[in-house]
Amino acid sequence: MDRIELKKAQRSRRRFRVRKKIYGTPERPRMTVFRSNRHVYIQVIDDTAGKTLVSASNLEKELASVKNTVGEAGKIGEVVAQRMKQANITKVVFDRNGYLYHGVIKAVADGARRAGIEF
Repeated sequence: MDRIELKKAQRSRRRFRVRKKIYGTPERPRMTVFRSNRHVYIQVIDDTAGKTLVSASNLEKELASVKNTVGEAGKIGEVVAQRMKQANITKVVFDRNGYLYHGVIKAVADGARRAGIEF
C-alpha cells in the first residue's frame, strides 16, 4: 500500500468511527465538511429523513472567489450559517468527516459559530 492509499484508508476508518456516534435529527441536523485540494463543501443533513437541508461550497458563483485556505474558509462557514438561519436551524452536530480538527475544518466551524450557530 503506498502512502496515498494508506492516508485514504486511515481517514475512512476515522470517518466511520466518528459516524457511529454522530447522528443528525430534525432538531439538530449534522453539519458535515468535505475538503479537497481546491474546494470546500458543507452540507447540513437530516439523517432521519436522509435529506440535505442546506449546502454551500466555493464552486457556487457568489463564493467562487473564496479559496481553500484557512483565512478564507470561514467565509463559507458564515454563508452556510446564514442559509441555516433562513431554514430555521440554529443548532447542529458538527461532523469533521475524518479530518483533524485544525486548519480549514476549524476555520469553517469558527465561521459558523461567529454567525450564531451552536454546536
